Amino acid sequence: MDPVGDSLDRALEGAFTRPIPKSAQAQMKYLVKQLKGTKPAAEALGISQRTVERYVVGKLKRPRKDLRARIEREVTRRWQPQIRAKARKKAATTDGLVLSSRARFGFTAAPGTTDDARIRDITQALPPQWADRLFTAHEQGATEQQLQRIAAEGLAQMYFRADNTRAHGLGVEFTDVEHIEIEL
Repeated sequence: MDPVGDSLDRALEGAFTRPIPKSAQAQMKYLVKQLKGTKPAAEALGISQRTVERYVVGKLKRPRKDLRARIEREVTRRWQPQIRAKARKKAATTDGLVLSSRARFGFTAAPGTTDDARIRDITQALPPQWADRLFTAHEQGATEQQLQRIAAEGLAQMYFRADNTRAHGLGVEFTDVEHIEIEL
């Protein structure tokens, strides 16, 4: 489970202008069209090419639970790429994003001072530069820890240091993420 990565994906999905196809047949047809053939679709889903063909023609209608989830995930990843790109660009250039989290935050500041970590609920608007860093890292395959580090840096700058107007040198640790939600 990747809370930050999944939340970035859900935020972009919120920009969709049309719902994804509902039936297994329609979803499979979409995947075959996007991947340019039944063989690449089968490889992406981890099933046989013949099974893909059966879904496309309507002989199979109800996939197993795990296959249903894989089909839906692959369709959602590829659905409305231009709308997704437009929403990402808008967040990364003008709007920024809102990050809501419940996590353990701890601090280190001037030599000899510290504040023990504790669970905090924080909702903070992050400017476009942080949205751009998060989306770019996610697209380049950053790990969940790297995404959390970027989110922590953004929260440290905007929430704890008030856009670097106070608490200079305050180091923020962001661990034990219970919940994180990103909105555009």
